[in-house]
Amino acid sequence: QIDQEGKKAILQLANGDMRRALNILQSTHMASCLVTEISVYECVGHPSKNDIKTIINVLLNENFTVASQTLSTLKTLKGYALADILTELHRYVHKIDFPREIRIHLLIKMADIENRLANGATEK
Repeated sequence: QIDQEGKKAILQLANGDMRRALNILQSTHMASCLVTEISVYECVGHPSKNDIKTIINVLLNENFTVASQTLSTLKTLKGYALADILTELHRYVHKIDFPREIRIHLLIKMADIENRLANGATEK
């Protein structure tokens, strides 16, 4: 069994790669007979939409210390990689109604973080 939200999650995570989509589907089905959005994200260890919304809310509304602690706690408890969180944040930055200059600044800073991670920097 697979629900509509599970299908959407697989398509989004596969990013156009049919082999990856099938792999995610098979893995999720083996772990949980019902393939839902939640089971897909849990199976692949990728941040769910709700987790990303929580992160965005904290980043926009809390001070640096609280935001950093919340992000660190989520990463530790759920085992998320910072690169995966950045990927999802990138999608949301385009959806949020930021002024153009702010959006550009955020995207540049996120690209800088991604570059540093790719070159071996620690996630702290």
